[in-house]
Amino acid sequence: MLAELFLDASRSCRTHSPLTHALLAAAADDLARGGVTARVMAGAECDRQGSVPGLRFAAALHRLVLEGRAPALARHYPTAGGSPDLDALWDDALPVLHEHTDELRAAVTTTVVQTNEPGRSAPLFGGLQTATHLAAAQVGRRTPFPVRLLEVGASGGLNLRPHRIAYRVDGVRYGDPGSPLTLDPRWTGRPSVALDHNLRLVRRAGCDPHPVDVSTESGRLHLSSFVWADQPARLERLRAAVDLAQLDPVPVQRATGPEWLAEQLVRPERDVLTVVWHSVVWQYTSPADRAMGRAVLAEAAARATPMAPLALLVFEPRRTHRPTKYQFQLLLKLWPAGLSLKLGTGVGHGIPFTWDTRTWD
Repeated sequence: MLAELFLDASRSCRTHSPLTHALLAAAADDLARGGVTARVMAGAECDRQGSVPGLRFAAALHRLVLEGRAPALARHYPTAGGSPDLDALWDDALPVLHEHTDELRAAVTTTVVQTNEPGRSAPLFGGLQTATHLAAAQVGRRTPFPVRLLEVGASGGLNLRPHRIAYRVDGVRYGDPGSPLTLDPRWTGRPSVALDHNLRLVRRAGCDPHPVDVSTESGRLHLSSFVWADQPARLERLRAAVDLAQLDPVPVQRATGPEWLAEQLVRPERDVLTVVWHSVVWQYTSPADRAMGRAVLAEAAARATPMAPLALLVFEPRRTHRPTKYQFQLLLKLWPAGLSLKLGTGVGHGIPFTWDTRTWD
């Protein structure tokens, strides 16, 4: 039932986004009564949970606010300079829903969720450092391997530049000190290896079934609309990542993951660590694509050699013992070494993050 999916999305953001929580809870109630939300969501009644229709609904409204076309609603949105009044939020949302019903329906039924969160580059940065050091240790190499980074579900490609971001860790800056994007990773613990100031990425590529062109105003608005509206710091982080993308463009190919990976991994690259990476993508993929992706990766792993190693680095949610709670885990697999490691856990947007306290030789 669509109203239940809205409630699930509402509960998932209760702690981190009270505005989105309140908006989706009220919309779920309106859906159940057959109100204007039902007309906005017409055509999405059979959506599955992984497509998160509630977040698409919230993003469609947020985009109207960001475009300056819903001024009464904007007063509740910190991303537009407002301050939330949760008791009055739904009353101010209703006129917008009535006025823009057709436009909103087109948006929620034709778009997919695109949470291209650059904060996830912080755990990626540490995970890549760990992978390069461990791969080098397997062959007695004194310096870490350079990296070929392949991202599945790359969206706008904002996480394909972890070496071009500045990171503040214990008062020390790593990465690119001249970057327009500086992250405070807010780490508890540290990666199991020493951090290098220079992470070498020699090649980068990404794919997505619905890539977002961040060089266009429409693309930037699309990604911005999926930022929770009471988290303006995340919006500023996204805008800085877009600025970085303009300086260092990396095309994202329109393709599904398994077929694209099969092409990319057809042969190992010597003296390079190939890293396949994805973050908060698994829930949006079909069971068939998941199975195909595993098969492609298994074939590539069988071809990996100590001097042409392969790694899988993922940041994905895992359900905890509480039915409505998820834990986002950074997991690393390394071939042909056969290592399979849980590096740490964090929130869905990558910051803050807690590193596992274990160490590996």
